Amino acid sequence: MRRIAHLDMDAFYASVELLRYPQLKGLPVVIGGGRRRVDEAIRDLPEGGTLADIPVAAFPLLKDYTGRGVITTATYPARQFGIGSAMGLMKAAKLCPQAIILPVDFDEYRRYSRAFKNIILEVAPLMEDRGVDEVYIDFTDVPGGQRDGGRSLARLIQTAIFDATGLTCSIGVAPNKLIAKMASEFNKPNGISVVYEHDLETRIWPLPCRKVNGIGPKADEKLKRFGIETVGQLAARDRDWLVATFGKATGAWMHEVAWGRDNRPVVTESEPVSMSRETTFDRDLHAVRDRAELGAIFTHLCEQLAADLQRKGYVGKTIGIKLRYDDFKIATRDQTIERFTSDAKTIRHTGGLCLKRVPLERPLRLLGVRVGALAKAGSPEALAPAGTGAHRAAPEPASTTASLF
Repeated sequence: MRRIAHLDMDAFYASVELLRYPQLKGLPVVIGGGRRRVDEAIRDLPEGGTLADIPVAAFPLLKDYTGRGVITTATYPARQFGIGSAMGLMKAAKLCPQAIILPVDFDEYRRYSRAFKNIILEVAPLMEDRGVDEVYIDFTDVPGGQRDGGRSLARLIQTAIFDATGLTCSIGVAPNKLIAKMASEFNKPNGISVVYEHDLETRIWPLPCRKVNGIGPKADEKLKRFGIETVGQLAARDRDWLVATFGKATGAWMHEVAWGRDNRPVVTESEPVSMSRETTFDRDLHAVRDRAELGAIFTHLCEQLAADLQRKGYVGKTIGIKLRYDDFKIATRDQTIERFTSDAKTIRHTGGLCLKRVPLERPLRLLGVRVGALAKAGSPEALAPAGTGAHRAAPEPASTTASLF
């Protein structure tokens, strides 16, 4: 019986910070932006002092933040106020002004990411890396992977990660990746959920369509206009109707996922041709009215993508952007630069030039950035002199509307 697990670390960045600052446990805390003077000040400890000795009153509050930064993650007490990742810090300050704000520390998060993944590999070698805080694991042929549908092995991994790092994770085990990812959200934080094929009708079909990875807010809104609010209601719709309503590819995909079908394997090793980061907004954003928020989100995406490249040891030459408008139409642009890079500022600058070549009159529902033409960092290809084999994308007419920058 195929058993696939999706492991998701619980509020990963925030949890790592709480290991350093245990005095903040149980409080609303958001992680976002770079290190500021106030952050340096609280770390100016007396001799013999530790980070755990810093009084709570010394930490900066979200209400005092000014700038364009966005939230990377938040503790569960902060999420209760409606705060979520990719939200602008200024907007979050209105929802929870008393929240404590800490800067992002990607080096520390990558260190813990490597640690928990190495623990998993010692137990189950078929692991697919899906980012700094989540993985898929194939339990099927691992000793103990079938016991209790995979629950025993999931508990073993969960306990091993906590004992070694002090971090908790949530695991979903199911017949495939699609359902495993949904199941990992059932009992957060620090939960284990096991789903079988025969559980589709009772555990998956009652869920809102938005719980399916890939169905964003706009698609969900369109489904609701047709009276489709749950996965079960989606499964009840005829495949041909879905294809006619949402297009050949999307409609067929919706039909498959509603019936819990997903044959994707757990991929342990592959040479990527590109890496990307993108986000779908909770509401449509406009390049003029929401310029600051969009700019901050784009910067955040570029920083995340640069961290992904550096963590995996890649550099790239072709930098591109992706926009999805409120009418679901997509626009992409890219540009090839002379030198390979994994630098966030270079990615953002070149991506910004690409953004100036797309129409920005319509509201946007998705923004993404991509780095392609990848090479291993330090390889002869990556170290070749500038201009070797490089070409620049043909220029396109600049947009007459304001860009994001």
